[in-house]
Amino acid sequence: MITQTNLVLHRTSKKSILLDVYKPSQQFETCPIIIFCHGYKGFKDWGAWTVMAKRLVKAGFNVVKFNFSHNGGTIEQPNDFPDLEAFGQNNYSTELEDLKDVVNWVAHNLSASNSLKQEIYLIGHSRGGGIVTIYAEEDSRIQKVVTLAGVSDFKSRFVKGEQLKAWKQRGVMYITNGRTKQQMPHYYQFYEDFIENVDRLTIKRAVSQLKIPLLIIHGNQDTSVLPEEALKLNQWQPNSQLLFIKEADHVFNTRHPWILPDISAELLTAVETMINFFNRIQDI
Repeated sequence: MITQTNLVLHRTSKKSILLDVYKPSQQFETCPIIIFCHGYKGFKDWGAWTVMAKRLVKAGFNVVKFNFSHNGGTIEQPNDFPDLEAFGQNNYSTELEDLKDVVNWVAHNLSASNSLKQEIYLIGHSRGGGIVTIYAEEDSRIQKVVTLAGVSDFKSRFVKGEQLKAWKQRGVMYITNGRTKQQMPHYYQFYEDFIENVDRLTIKRAVSQLKIPLLIIHGNQDTSVLPEEALKLNQWQPNSQLLFIKEADHVFNTRHPWILPDISAELLTAVETMINFFNRIQDI
Protein backbone atom coordinates (compact mmCIF):
# COMPACT_ATOMS: atom_id res chain seq x y z
CA MET A 1 0.00 0.00 0.00
CA ILE A 2 1.21 3.47 -0.90
CA THR A 3 0.28 6.07 1.71
CA GLN A 4 0.55 9.86 1.47
CA THR A 5 -0.92 11.73 4.42
CA ASN A 6 -1.53 15.40 5.14
CA LEU A 7 -0.94 16.60 1.60
CA VAL A 8 -1.82 20.27 1.23
CA LEU A 9 -4.08 21.39 -1.60
CA HIS A 10 -3.32 25.10 -1.96
CA ARG A 11 -6.05 27.25 -3.50
CA THR A 12 -6.05 30.85 -4.68
CA SER A 13 -8.03 33.13 -2.33
CA LYS A 14 -9.41 30.14 -0.42
CA LYS A 15 -8.30 28.16 2.60
CA SER A 16 -6.08 25.18 1.88
CA ILE A 17 -7.41 21.64 2.13
CA LEU A 18 -5.58 18.81 3.87
CA LEU A 19 -5.96 15.37 2.35
CA ASP A 20 -4.70 11.79 2.53
CA VAL A 21 -4.15 9.43 -0.40
CA TYR A 22 -4.03 5.64 -0.14
CA LYS A 23 -3.17 3.51 -3.16
CA PRO A 24 -2.74 -0.21 -3.83
CA SER A 25 0.90 -1.13 -4.36
CA GLN A 26 0.22 -2.35 -7.89
CA GLN A 27 -1.84 -1.00 -10.79
CA PHE A 28 -3.14 1.95 -8.79
CA GLU A 29 -3.10 3.98 -12.02
CA THR A 30 -6.14 2.07 -13.22
CA CYS A 31 -7.99 1.43 -9.94
CA PRO A 32 -11.21 3.37 -9.28
CA ILE A 33 -10.86 6.36 -6.96
CA ILE A 34 -13.00 6.73 -3.84
CA ILE A 35 -13.32 10.14 -2.18
CA PHE A 36 -14.55 10.13 1.42
CA CYS A 37 -16.28 13.15 3.00
CA HIS A 38 -16.55 13.41 6.78
CA GLY A 39 -19.58 14.78 8.58
CA TYR A 40 -20.53 17.58 10.96
CA LYS A 41 -17.95 18.14 13.72
CA GLY A 42 -15.84 15.52 11.96
CA PHE A 43 -12.44 15.27 10.32
CA LYS A 44 -10.62 12.87 8.03
CA ASP A 45 -8.73 11.14 10.85
CA TRP A 46 -11.72 10.71 13.14
CA GLY A 47 -12.13 7.32 14.75
CA ALA A 48 -11.87 4.36 12.38
CA TRP A 49 -11.99 6.24 9.07
CA THR A 50 -8.32 5.54 8.34
CA VAL A 51 -8.75 1.82 9.04
CA MET A 52 -11.83 1.85 6.81
CA ALA A 53 -9.85 3.53 4.03
CA LYS A 54 -7.14 0.88 4.21
CA ARG A 55 -9.77 -1.86 3.98
CA LEU A 56 -11.04 -0.29 0.77
CA VAL A 57 -7.51 -0.05 -0.64
CA LYS A 58 -6.92 -3.75 0.04
CA ALA A 59 -10.02 -4.41 -2.05
CA GLY A 60 -8.45 -2.65 -5.02
CA PHE A 61 -9.40 1.02 -4.78
CA ASN A 62 -7.54 4.28 -4.46
CA VAL A 63 -8.92 6.24 -1.51
CA VAL A 64 -8.76 9.95 -0.80
CA LYS A 65 -10.07 11.46 2.43
CA PHE A 66 -9.82 15.11 3.34
CA ASN A 67 -10.76 17.80 5.83
CA PHE A 68 -13.30 20.35 4.67
CA SER A 69 -11.52 23.70 4.63
CA HIS A 70 -13.73 25.21 7.35
CA ASN A 71 -14.24 22.16 9.55
CA GLY A 72 -12.33 23.81 12.40
CA GLY A 73 -9.01 22.08 11.90
CA THR A 74 -5.83 23.65 10.60
CA ILE A 75 -2.93 22.47 8.47
CA GLU A 76 -0.76 22.28 11.59
CA GLN A 77 -3.48 20.76 13.80
CA PRO A 78 -5.75 18.74 11.51
CA ASN A 79 -7.58 16.86 14.26
CA ASP A 80 -10.23 18.40 16.49
CA PHE A 81 -11.10 22.08 16.29
CA PRO A 82 -8.38 24.65 17.02
CA ASP A 83 -9.87 27.14 14.52
CA LEU A 84 -13.38 27.84 15.76
CA GLU A 85 -13.59 31.04 13.69
CA ALA A 86 -13.30 28.99 10.49
CA PHE A 87 -15.86 26.53 11.85
CA GLY A 88 -18.29 29.41 12.39
CA GLN A 89 -17.82 30.62 8.82
CA ASN A 90 -18.54 27.23 7.27
CA ASN A 91 -21.64 26.53 5.17
CA TYR A 92 -22.94 23.94 2.73
CA SER A 93 -21.90 25.91 -0.37
CA THR A 94 -18.34 26.09 0.95
CA GLU A 95 -18.27 22.32 1.44
CA LEU A 96 -19.54 21.72 -2.09
CA GLU A 97 -16.82 24.02 -3.42
CA ASP A 98 -14.25 22.12 -1.36
CA LEU A 99 -15.40 18.80 -2.78
CA LYS A 100 -15.29 20.20 -6.31
CA ASP A 101 -11.67 21.28 -5.82
CA VAL A 102 -10.75 17.87 -4.39
CA VAL A 103 -12.40 16.09 -7.35
CA ASN A 104 -10.50 18.37 -9.73
CA TRP A 105 -7.26 17.64 -7.89
CA VAL A 106 -7.92 13.91 -8.04
CA ALA A 107 -8.73 14.09 -11.75
CA HIS A 108 -5.43 15.85 -12.47
CA ASN A 109 -3.17 14.03 -10.04
CA LEU A 110 -4.45 10.47 -9.62
CA SER A 111 -6.20 9.63 -12.86
CA ALA A 112 -4.33 7.50 -15.38
CA SER A 113 -2.41 9.38 -18.03
CA ASN A 114 -3.30 6.79 -20.65
CA SER A 115 -6.63 6.28 -22.40
CA LEU A 116 -8.04 3.98 -19.71
CA LYS A 117 -10.45 6.07 -17.67
CA GLN A 118 -10.63 5.67 -13.90
CA GLU A 119 -14.03 5.94 -12.29
CA ILE A 120 -14.56 8.28 -9.33
CA TYR A 121 -16.88 7.30 -6.48
CA LEU A 122 -18.03 9.31 -3.46
CA ILE A 123 -18.74 8.25 0.13
CA GLY A 124 -20.20 10.72 2.63
CA HIS A 125 -20.89 10.24 6.32
CA SER A 126 -23.79 12.03 8.03
CA ARG A 127 -23.84 15.66 6.81
CA GLY A 128 -21.21 14.58 4.28
CA GLY A 129 -23.83 12.20 2.90
CA GLY A 130 -25.98 15.16 1.93
CA ILE A 131 -23.00 16.91 0.38
CA VAL A 132 -22.01 13.93 -1.79
CA THR A 133 -25.53 13.32 -3.10
CA ILE A 134 -25.89 16.97 -4.14
CA TYR A 135 -22.45 17.03 -5.72
CA ALA A 136 -22.87 13.68 -7.49
CA GLU A 137 -25.98 15.01 -9.22
CA GLU A 138 -23.98 18.00 -10.50
CA ASP A 139 -20.73 16.41 -11.71
CA SER A 140 -20.85 13.86 -14.50
CA ARG A 141 -17.40 12.56 -13.51
CA ILE A 142 -18.93 10.85 -10.47
CA GLN A 143 -19.97 7.27 -11.28
CA LYS A 144 -21.34 5.98 -7.96
CA VAL A 145 -22.23 7.47 -4.59
CA VAL A 146 -22.70 6.10 -1.06
CA THR A 147 -24.27 7.67 2.01
CA LEU A 148 -23.23 6.38 5.45
CA ALA A 149 -25.81 7.50 8.01
CA GLY A 150 -26.53 10.31 5.56
CA VAL A 151 -28.95 13.15 6.19
CA SER A 152 -31.97 13.63 3.95
CA ASP A 153 -32.67 17.31 4.60
CA PHE A 154 -30.56 20.32 5.53
CA LYS A 155 -33.39 22.79 6.14
CA SER A 156 -34.93 20.84 9.00
CA ARG A 157 -31.67 21.11 10.94
CA PHE A 158 -31.85 24.86 11.32
CA VAL A 159 -33.51 26.41 14.37
CA LYS A 160 -36.90 28.01 13.84
CA GLY A 161 -39.17 30.70 15.27
CA GLU A 162 -37.82 32.71 18.16
CA GLN A 163 -34.52 30.85 18.10
CA LEU A 164 -34.00 31.84 14.47
CA LYS A 165 -34.83 35.46 15.27
CA ALA A 166 -32.36 35.44 18.16
CA TRP A 167 -29.69 33.94 15.92
CA LYS A 168 -30.19 36.70 13.36
CA GLN A 169 -30.12 39.40 16.02
CA ARG A 170 -26.98 38.12 17.73
CA GLY A 171 -25.26 37.04 14.54
CA VAL A 172 -23.98 33.84 16.12
CA MET A 173 -25.18 30.83 18.08
CA TYR A 174 -23.13 28.18 19.82
CA ILE A 175 -23.30 24.39 19.81
CA THR A 176 -21.60 22.35 22.52
CA ASN A 177 -19.27 19.65 21.31
CA GLY A 178 -20.08 16.71 23.55
CA ARG A 179 -16.63 15.17 23.18
CA THR A 180 -14.33 18.21 23.40
CA LYS A 181 -16.72 20.42 25.43
CA GLN A 182 -15.96 23.37 23.14
CA GLN A 183 -18.60 26.00 22.42
CA MET A 184 -18.62 25.89 18.63
CA PRO A 185 -19.97 28.95 16.79
CA HIS A 186 -22.32 29.13 13.83
CA TYR A 187 -22.55 32.57 12.29
CA TYR A 188 -25.84 33.64 10.77
CA GLN A 189 -24.27 33.53 7.30
CA PHE A 190 -24.73 29.76 7.48
CA TYR A 191 -28.50 30.19 7.33
CA GLU A 192 -28.33 33.06 4.82
CA ASP A 193 -26.25 30.97 2.44
CA PHE A 194 -28.75 28.13 2.67
CA ILE A 195 -31.71 30.39 1.88
CA GLU A 196 -29.87 31.97 -1.06
CA ASN A 197 -29.11 28.50 -2.48
CA VAL A 198 -32.10 26.54 -1.21
CA ASP A 199 -32.90 24.78 -4.48
CA ARG A 200 -29.36 23.57 -4.98
CA LEU A 201 -29.08 22.53 -1.33
CA THR A 202 -32.31 20.51 -1.29
CA ILE A 203 -31.19 16.90 -0.97
CA LYS A 204 -34.56 15.54 -2.11
CA ARG A 205 -34.17 17.33 -5.46
CA ALA A 206 -30.65 16.03 -6.00
CA VAL A 207 -31.39 12.44 -5.00
CA SER A 208 -34.53 12.32 -7.14
CA GLN A 209 -32.53 13.43 -10.18
CA LEU A 210 -29.52 11.14 -9.71
CA LYS A 211 -28.66 9.16 -12.82
CA ILE A 212 -25.95 7.03 -11.19
CA PRO A 213 -26.09 4.15 -8.69
CA LEU A 214 -26.77 5.18 -5.09
CA LEU A 215 -26.12 3.02 -2.01
CA ILE A 216 -27.73 4.06 1.28
CA ILE A 217 -26.28 2.50 4.45
CA HIS A 218 -27.70 3.30 7.87
CA GLY A 219 -27.58 1.90 11.38
CA ASN A 220 -30.96 0.90 12.76
CA GLN A 221 -29.90 2.26 16.17
CA ASP A 222 -28.83 5.68 14.85
CA THR A 223 -30.16 8.39 17.18
CA SER A 224 -28.30 11.30 15.51
CA VAL A 225 -29.69 10.83 12.01
CA LEU A 226 -32.80 8.73 12.36
CA PRO A 227 -33.30 5.66 10.13
CA GLU A 228 -36.39 7.33 8.67
CA GLU A 229 -34.05 9.63 6.74
CA ALA A 230 -32.55 6.64 4.93
CA LEU A 231 -36.06 5.51 4.00
CA LYS A 232 -36.78 8.92 2.51
CA LEU A 233 -33.63 8.83 0.40
CA ASN A 234 -34.61 5.38 -0.86
CA GLN A 235 -38.15 6.53 -1.66
CA TRP A 236 -36.91 9.56 -3.58
CA GLN A 237 -34.56 7.39 -5.65
CA PRO A 238 -36.35 4.06 -6.18
CA ASN A 239 -33.35 2.62 -8.04
CA SER A 240 -31.13 3.05 -4.99
CA GLN A 241 -29.93 0.22 -2.78
CA LEU A 242 -30.74 0.44 0.94
CA LEU A 243 -29.09 -1.45 3.78
CA PHE A 244 -29.94 -1.15 7.47
CA ILE A 245 -27.23 -2.58 9.72
CA LYS A 246 -28.57 -4.17 12.89
CA GLU A 247 -27.40 -2.76 16.23
CA ALA A 248 -25.35 -0.05 14.48
CA ASP A 249 -25.32 3.52 15.76
CA HIS A 250 -24.50 6.75 13.92
CA VAL A 251 -20.79 5.91 13.60
CA PHE A 252 -21.33 2.17 13.17
CA ASN A 253 -20.15 1.38 16.69
CA THR A 254 -16.77 3.08 16.39
CA ARG A 255 -15.38 5.88 18.56
CA HIS A 256 -12.66 8.50 18.64
CA PRO A 257 -9.91 7.75 19.21
CA TRP A 258 -10.03 4.28 17.67
CA ILE A 259 -7.17 2.15 18.97
CA LEU A 260 -8.20 -1.28 17.72
CA PRO A 261 -6.37 -2.77 14.72
CA ASP A 262 -9.56 -3.33 12.75
CA ILE A 263 -12.96 -1.74 12.34
CA SER A 264 -16.10 -2.75 14.20
CA ALA A 265 -18.25 -5.62 12.94
CA GLU A 266 -20.94 -3.11 11.96
CA LEU A 267 -18.59 -0.89 9.98
CA LEU A 268 -17.07 -4.00 8.39
CA THR A 269 -20.53 -4.93 7.11
CA ALA A 270 -20.82 -1.45 5.64
CA VAL A 271 -17.40 -1.67 4.00
CA GLU A 272 -18.05 -5.10 2.50
CA THR A 273 -21.36 -3.86 1.13
CA MET A 274 -19.66 -0.83 -0.40
CA ILE A 275 -16.98 -2.99 -2.02
CA ASN A 276 -19.62 -5.20 -3.62
CA PHE A 277 -21.54 -2.11 -4.74
CA PHE A 278 -18.48 -0.49 -6.30
CA ASN A 279 -17.45 -3.71 -8.04
CA ARG A 280 -20.86 -4.40 -9.48
CA ILE A 281 -21.50 -3.49 -13.11
CA GLN A 282 -24.96 -1.98 -13.12
CA ASP A 283 -27.20 0.54 -14.83
CA ILE A 284 -30.08 2.51 -13.40
